[in-house]
Amino acid sequence: MAAARVRSGGRPTLEEVAARAGVGRGTASRVINGSPRVSAQTREAVEAAVAELGYVPNRAARALAGNRTDAIALVVPESETRFFAEPYFSDIVRGVGAALADTEMQLLLTLAGNDRERRRLAQYLTAHRVDGVLLVSVHADDPLPDLLEQLGMPSVISGRRHAAETLPSVDSDNFEGARAAVDHLISRGRRCIATITGRLDVYGAQRRLDGYRKAVAAAGLDPDERLIAPADFSEEGGARAMRELLARRPGVDAVFAASDVMAAGARQVLRESGRRIPDDVALVGFDDSAVARHMDPPLTSVRQPIEEMGRTMTRVLLQEIAHRSSDEGTGERPRIVLPTELVVRESS
Repeated sequence: MAAARVRSGGRPTLEEVAARAGVGRGTASRVINGSPRVSAQTREAVEAAVAELGYVPNRAARALAGNRTDAIALVVPESETRFFAEPYFSDIVRGVGAALADTEMQLLLTLAGNDRERRRLAQYLTAHRVDGVLLVSVHADDPLPDLLEQLGMPSVISGRRHAAETLPSVDSDNFEGARAAVDHLISRGRRCIATITGRLDVYGAQRRLDGYRKAVAAAGLDPDERLIAPADFSEEGGARAMRELLARRPGVDAVFAASDVMAAGARQVLRESGRRIPDDVALVGFDDSAVARHMDPPLTSVRQPIEEMGRTMTRVLLQEIAHRSSDEGTGERPRIVLPTELVVRESS
């Protein structure tokens, strides 16, 4: 039948795929749209029928019927300067791209670092021009997550806004990563340990500071607030914070910076002040990016699985979209926390 259809120029239909596989049309549609709510046996039967008949989904008709665009947006509410300077974002994009490689979904990358860009993005999302949103690097007062919930837009957030985050989320274990970094410095005999934080309106930065404080308290060290210097995840911010720390506490013998980029700024200031790393001041970063591996000396850093975070976020979002398309309840919203690992190098 398939051969005759090809010769006559006809095109196999979804109904014919379902009949060949011995399932209902809705079940065949769920398999073709990537829904996880089918058995392995059913999936194999439908995929075999698709291959045998040479069925090709009509994307335009499918999108029209299901109000689908076959596109998702990766939204980064940061400036271009930070996006291109911070290796974290390129690793996230790489992970998202890997997860979409075998799908028909298109990826729209959107930076929304100022009010004008956010207003334009809000109009775009309100028009439902994408099927779902991946939201990265969110600040506590960011209105975008609430807008996405109001629109009923399938969304996944990387880095929760707060402990009671309502959107599905994927994050690394910022608290344990920071605590492990400070525990490592303590095990090396350091007693005057400072930290350079990221922006504290970012929940992940708050959790890294919490981990630092927990380790300091557990070791019975002086919880001196003068050893805490806030910055903004930039190299310039790290340098500025390091100068403040040296002015306040010249005897500092270790620094935990909440990102590798800030650690690079701190290293430059330490060298300018005549302090040797790690002899005089041990230095630890967070992310285990290329910055850490190429510093001199190579930087001890907390490795977070950034690409895996991008892949996991995307898989969760695709499931949310599939559930929404088939009118299935999404159930409890996932809150996934991936483990971190301390990578020890010469800087500590």
